[in-house]
Amino acid sequence: MTKKFTIIGGGIAGLTTAIALQKIGITATVFEAAPCYKPVGAGLGLAANAIKAFQELSMADEVIQQGRLLPGFTIYDQRGKPITKTDSRRMSEKFGIDNFTIDRTALQSLLLSKLDIENIHTNKQVTNMEETGKSLTLTFSDGTTHETDFLIVADGINSAIRQLLIPGSKPRYAGYTCWRAIIDNSNLNLSETSETWGSKGRFGIVPLANNKIYWFACINAPQNDIAMKQYTINDLQNHFKDFHKPVPDIIAATKNDALIWGDILDIAPIKKYAFENILLIGDAAHATTPNLGQGACQAIEDAVILAAEIIKNPDIKNAFLAFEKRRLKRTNYIINSSAKLGRMGQLENSVLISIRNFILRLLPASFNEKQLNKLYTVNLK
Repeated sequence: MTKKFTIIGGGIAGLTTAIALQKIGITATVFEAAPCYKPVGAGLGLAANAIKAFQELSMADEVIQQGRLLPGFTIYDQRGKPITKTDSRRMSEKFGIDNFTIDRTALQSLLLSKLDIENIHTNKQVTNMEETGKSLTLTFSDGTTHETDFLIVADGINSAIRQLLIPGSKPRYAGYTCWRAIIDNSNLNLSETSETWGSKGRFGIVPLANNKIYWFACINAPQNDIAMKQYTINDLQNHFKDFHKPVPDIIAATKNDALIWGDILDIAPIKKYAFENILLIGDAAHATTPNLGQGACQAIEDAVILAAEIIKNPDIKNAFLAFEKRRLKRTNYIINSSAKLGRMGQLENSVLISIRNFILRLLPASFNEKQLNKLYTVNLK
């Protein structure tokens, strides 16, 4: 009898995993809590490790056609003086395509196009899970149920199933909140990925394909702060008015209805992803802050490595355990490293900022390459 595979969560992790399983002959049913798939005003970066994973899925060329490869990444101080610079062309030659950006909606649409829509069900919020013999029964908010042999949990940082399996694994606040938007790049003509680290926060610029820019702004604040939630473009203009150009111009070119706001969260590294016939992947397993640009990358790695382990381990429970063994150390390292980088970038004390900038400017390019090597070198087989 053919075993049933179910994926909870139809985001990047869930859809990429469904594609990876499909490639090895397994059809998974995907349940997504959102009522429908709709455009999301956010961009993301895919580093060399993610592009390599898409190569394993024979879809890297299609992904690349939807995005934009950028020549460099620079961190500036508030006045616009470089703190660090990365030559992305050289890194691409060394590690594979790097500093590639894509509209999240474009990537989502491409992933969906690779799957049979009949196996993807939206508006399905899981409210309960129980073991029924050797299988699992899921109950949804609409009262329907679904029985499965194996469950892959990819429903994000707020995963109810993860918190059921590991009660203490609630999202934790990073200490800063964030605004994001996508705007037109026709007049600005920016081609470099950058971040500006100032005493009042950070501002990131990510050029996308089709003359668009994705930008983000991070400010230290209490969690769920009402004042931050109510911030408008005028508030952000005032807050970042002392930042170098083109930061004020980008904010001024943004409309209030384009803003997306949210606190920055991750989950503290956990020690277990596999629970018999249940497996946690993506943000449900290892949600990280966005400072290393590895959140989506790690989800894509998860998909390819899980499929590789299933090929090697016909016993799916053993495959889940093998996946866990391979992924725990790497994903926990990324969570911790990203959290440290975020704290460094969000410094407010002028003396500490000066010391930080001075030290970073002294570091040789080889130091940065060593860090990138840790991120980009991964065995996907």
